[in-house]
Amino acid sequence: MKKYTKIAAIALVAFGFMACMQAKNSQATSSTEIASNDANTAVQQAGLSLNDTSLKKVEKTDAEWKKELTDNQYYILRKKGTERPFQNEFNENHKKGHYFCAACKLPLFSSEAKFNSGTGWPSFFDVINKDRVKEVVDKSLGMVRGEIVCARCEGHIGHLFDDGPKPTGLRYCMNSGAMLFQESK
Repeated sequence: MKKYTKIAAIALVAFGFMACMQAKNSQATSSTEIASNDANTAVQQAGLSLNDTSLKKVEKTDAEWKKELTDNQYYILRKKGTERPFQNEFNENHKKGHYFCAACKLPLFSSEAKFNSGTGWPSFFDVINKDRVKEVVDKSLGMVRGEIVCARCEGHIGHLFDDGPKPTGLRYCMNSGAMLFQESK
């Protein structure tokens, strides 16, 4: 039993460290910046299409990404940041629809594969198409885990774990800020 207690303690310390890193890296946002980011997200969502499935690489300069993405999207997608658990847009989203890469608009996940993992981040047991994401080894924070990036723009979306529900047994633990959502009609 002591072994499990130590493992749990290490996990809590790692989680606390990640939360502190997020808080340190987060910038204070004025109400004007929030309104600007909300307007930017609305404009981004206007161009979403389930038919946009080309995997032709999208390559842009850092300056171009900074101009197109909100501060939070840039931090997550381009700097491999992680948002705070339970304080993000899609963790409690129960609407039917699809989730797209916020950077290049590639359709990635369906609400049909979304489940409540209890982790505080939106979680999915499968992707729309396995070719649309790539798994990269992530050795940050003293852990080895699978990082999930968009196959088209290589933006960081989240991580992959093998503790998900059937039928896949996988948990794609994603950042809301890395995705856009389009509700089904």
